[in-house]
This record gives sequence, C-alpha cells and structure tokens, in this order.
Amino acid sequence: MSAPRNVSEGGGVARRLLRPARQETYEKVFSTVYVGLMTNVLLAISCAPLLFALAVVRDPLASWPFFGVLSLLCAPALTGAFGCFEALDEGGTGVLRAFWGAYRRAWRRALAVWAAAGTAVAVLAVDAAAVAGTGWGPALVPFFCTAAALVISVAFALLTLAGEPGTRLRSLVLPCLFLVARRWYLAAATLVVLGLAVAVVLVKPVAGLLLLASPLLYAAWATMRYVVAPAR
Repeated sequence: MSAPRNVSEGGGVARRLLRPARQETYEKVFSTVYVGLMTNVLLAISCAPLLFALAVVRDPLASWPFFGVLSLLCAPALTGAFGCFEALDEGGTGVLRAFWGAYRRAWRRALAVWAAAGTAVAVLAVDAAAVAGTGWGPALVPFFCTAAALVISVAFALLTLAGEPGTRLRSLVLPCLFLVARRWYLAAATLVVLGLAVAVVLVKPVAGLLLLASPLLYAAWATMRYVVAPAR
C-alpha cells in the first residue's frame, strides 16, 4: 500500500518542480537582464576614450601613467552604474535616469576620490619597486601591497556612497577605513572581483565591458555596501 503513495508523492514533487514560474518571476529576470545590459552600454559610452586607447595600445601596462590619467573617466561611470543597481534593488528599471542622475550628483566627488586613491597607489607601487631590490626590501613589499589594497578598498567604499544624495565623503573616510579593516575578508573578496573585472576588460575591452561588467560590479557593489552599511 505504501508504493502507490510514494509514486503519487514523487509525481507531486515532479509537477511542482516542472510547474511554470509566476509571471512576476519572469518579469524580474527580464528586468534584471535589461538593467545589466543597459548599464554595460552606458558604462561603455562613458568610458569610450579609455576603451579606444586599450584597443589601440598593445601593452597598456607599459603606458600606465597615461592610462592612469585616462582611467579617471571610470570614477563617475562607476557611480552611475551603482545608481542603476540601487534603482534595480528598489524595483525600478529606469536605467538612463538612474545612471545619469547618480553620474551628475557624484562626478566631482568620484573624480576626487579616484585621483587621491590613484596617486596613493602609484606612490606605494613606486616605493615598493624601489625597495624590492634592497636587502631589506622583501620584508617591506607585503606592507606596501597591504596598504595599496586598503587604499583601493576604502576608495571603492567611498564610491559606493558617493551617489547618494546629501553624502559628505570627507566625514566618511575614517568610518569606511574602520569598517573595511574590520570586515577585511569581505573587502578582500571585493578586491578579487574587481581584479577579475579589470583583467577581463584589459584582455577584451569591448566584450568584457559589454557582457561581464555589470555582474562583477554588482557583486562587488553589493558586498561593499554591506561592509559600509553602518556608515550610511
């Protein structure tokens, strides 16, 4: 008598698994894909000079000062993308309005954060290269690497907050530094995702930005927002 019951229960489970999803689920999936693709397009438009230079220059690392200056375009573009992610979490799909709204609000602050962080990382990199060949240099290289990772993490944390109305970034530097150091494992995961995004864009600039930028940036943005949530 138990076999028919097991068969019917198994059939019920199969029917529930094969049952079509609700319309709201399909709408959410399509809206997420739409926001991601449109965000990628807007990022590509905002960073078009950088993409063109990456496509033309064969060895970008050999011309890193030039690309360091040109990378300033990425700062307000990132805040625009974060505005799209924020709107998506709130159920909105107005990508263009969300992107340019966050872009206009935060482009000055984003440029300042990016320039300060880029200068600090460049100084640390030059110092690390200068002391690496000395007898006591290998003991200091990990310090420079850790300091550079901390600078990048704090800068990214500030960029995630830059697009919010009424944000004063100067008052958030120390809280972000404390929160990033406190939750260093999440900050390290964010750096890994950002490093993967940068590597993809360097290898395939247009394809990487148009296809993989939004998923990777969203993962990094969501993680960092959780890290700095007490400072908001």
